[in-house]
Amino acid sequence: MGGVRYGYVGLGNLGGHLAASLIRAGHSVTVYDRDPALAARHRDLGAGVAGSVAELAGQVDHVFTCLPHPAASEAVLAELMTGLKPGATWIENSTLGRDDVLRLAGLARTCGVRMLEAPVTGGVHLAARGEITVLVGGEQELYDLHRPALQAIGSRIFHMGPLGSAAVIKVITNMLAFIHLVADGEALMLAKRGGLDLKTAWEAIAASSGTSFVHETEGQLILNGSYDIAFTMDLALKDLGFAMGFGREFGVPLDLASITSQTFLKGKAVYGGAAQSTQIVKLLEDALGTDLRAEGFPARLE
Repeated sequence: MGGVRYGYVGLGNLGGHLAASLIRAGHSVTVYDRDPALAARHRDLGAGVAGSVAELAGQVDHVFTCLPHPAASEAVLAELMTGLKPGATWIENSTLGRDDVLRLAGLARTCGVRMLEAPVTGGVHLAARGEITVLVGGEQELYDLHRPALQAIGSRIFHMGPLGSAAVIKVITNMLAFIHLVADGEALMLAKRGGLDLKTAWEAIAASSGTSFVHETEGQLILNGSYDIAFTMDLALKDLGFAMGFGREFGVPLDLASITSQTFLKGKAVYGGAAQSTQIVKLLEDALGTDLRAEGFPARLE
């Protein structure tokens, strides 16, 4: 095990896989989650398990976090700062707004802790394989220092520039994904109502100029009927809200993102904020009394 000791706080859908990839790559890792059961597989892989965030902070040189919202990131950072030594790096895998990134980096700096933002994109199934894309914002020197750890959790790493720049590109890619999701639902429904075999239609679209990453991945979960992408309506609305904010700030009209944001508000009203983001397509299925099921598609992406 190498000399650098990493901590990982937040072992949910995404963080659990990222932490496991870090351990499997041979890094020295101590983990913590407020649900102790989530740490069991990391203990089995050889990680240390801390009893609290503060305890973890006292045992590591640098720390990763993957948390559901900025308030959680801020609360965990406050606890980390009681134990992290000056010179430590806080590497944040959560998706935060740019303003949150800059504000929390300022808080961390008061204790001599430097921040790298490193949100990930591509889906939980890629995180499980250590093949997710990592978008990094922060100082070049810190990026170089932690590149081996970043390369353990993802297969494609992009250093986007200074702090805040990863937040911008993450919001842009998510905005595209949600637009593509609504578009894919409309396309599949046209195929179904047009009397086409949905499995063949899906394959034809995937082999055409109209395909998208979302069609090739989430499209399968829609056709299966599980919709199980491990991403919620509330998270989609959060990201679309960030996108609309950037549109105003940078003077860019976002017609499609705006319509998509309204569609997701409707989705939340009908299915609840905790519903799968892919269920946005169910709005159309319910409105038309026509489901989009086809044989031979998985309930989860592996």
